[in-house]
Amino acid sequence: MNTINDPRHLGQLDPEALLQIKNLELRARMLVDGFQTGLHRSPLHGFSVEFDEYRPYSVGDDPRSLDWKLFARSDRYCVKKYRDETNRRCYLLVDFSRSMDFGSIGYTKLQYVQTIAATLAHYLWRQRDAVGLVAFDSQVREVIPATRRHGQLQRIVARLDSQASGSATQLDLPLRQIAETIAPRGLIIVLSDFLTPLDQLELPTNLVRARGQEVCCIRILDPAEQTFAPKSAVTLRDAETGKLMYVDPVTASKQYAERFAAHRNGLAAICESAGVELIEWTTDRPLRDLMMEWLSSRQHRIAGRTASRASSRSGGGAR
Repeated sequence: MNTINDPRHLGQLDPEALLQIKNLELRARMLVDGFQTGLHRSPLHGFSVEFDEYRPYSVGDDPRSLDWKLFARSDRYCVKKYRDETNRRCYLLVDFSRSMDFGSIGYTKLQYVQTIAATLAHYLWRQRDAVGLVAFDSQVREVIPATRRHGQLQRIVARLDSQASGSATQLDLPLRQIAETIAPRGLIIVLSDFLTPLDQLELPTNLVRARGQEVCCIRILDPAEQTFAPKSAVTLRDAETGKLMYVDPVTASKQYAERFAAHRNGLAAICESAGVELIEWTTDRPLRDLMMEWLSSRQHRIAGRTASRASSRSGGGAR
């Protein structure tokens, strides 16, 4: 069987092979099918957050989530509904700036992010979450409000399946706009290379968190962006500003490494201070592994919040 057509083998595909599938919606559905197949076999399967209530079993639910004790008492098929699954509105903030159009290994960061964003939309939709999209570059280009209306996934995927069009990355604008519109206890996932001045991030990130939102920043980089070692003097053009720069190979590598590390550490410090999850990923790594990393990280954070609430209810635990 062709592994591209078999969801069970999607975890074995490198991104270049997966991105050969031209249809973004098909690519996303196949990836989320493969991801969920792998999830059922992983230690993450069956992980439960804080129990909230029961809901009737419906076609498509995992039979292993059925509460058989409740069935014995009531003769009704029900599954447990957990607090972090209740009334959640999820927004994907996707960076369409010019820097996302860079790629050194046969595809661009944007193509990678489009696939991950579409896959996340499908996954969250299957979890019965309302999903929305904010497309941005130097400004907010389009907002698709989070909803579960018919055709929502198709609208999101259609908008995702477009080219980079803006210039610079301006993250404070979409973060501020979402902070003002999204209801408390929402989930915000930012997909970007975060190649932007860090002073744009600190205030709006804290504003979003202060309003009770859960925020996850997924930083996508091309492998070539982590190191820079030209063999001879070159003139480069900034992808976002169009500015020409002369690069001296003697000093370029060291300066680039220092500035890149300073920016990376600064971004990590801002996210840690605001209580924001940060995942850094390169486009040469499997997309399904990124999905597993995101879910594992999120579930550990949920477990921490659940344990904290339980400790608070019990008066701080044993002394």
